[in-house]
Amino acid sequence: MTTRGVLYVHSAPRALCPHVEWAVAGVLGVRVTLDWIAQPVVPGTWRAEFSWQGAVGTASKLASALRGWHLLRFEVTAEPCATAEGERYSSTPDLGIFHAVTGIHGDILIPEDRLRAAVVRAEGGESELAAEVARLLGKPWDDELEPFRHAGEGAPVRWLHQVV
Repeated sequence: MTTRGVLYVHSAPRALCPHVEWAVAGVLGVRVTLDWIAQPVVPGTWRAEFSWQGAVGTASKLASALRGWHLLRFEVTAEPCATAEGERYSSTPDLGIFHAVTGIHGDILIPEDRLRAAVVRAEGGESELAAEVARLLGKPWDDELEPFRHAGEGAPVRWLHQVV
């Protein structure tokens, strides 16, 4: 079963750009050359985005391949398909990586055990329930990445297909 998604590299230092391409190519199994454009939010960094198609699990492989670089901001999405829910990965240098399962309409689906744990932490005085829910929904990552998303409006998207 295949799915499709989008990789958004929101910001990367110039020296890291070829390494991102090599990592993505290693996951997709095809040569990858991204169209890098300047990222105005952080001068001296570059952004790129493209759509991909591949086996279920490709989004997690892409996120894993990119997660080790501290200066990289990125998101990877995968659409739901007949055999799997959708996924979203977000990563920032300060927050690390966030993963969420998404439904057919793009809503984040929070597993019951994670909700129960959030309630327990809130009842135990460790944090506020609203803050726990915001974290489960990825709000800190959204807050940090939102300026980078707006800077990318109108950027070209290229479709890449994994050969299966």
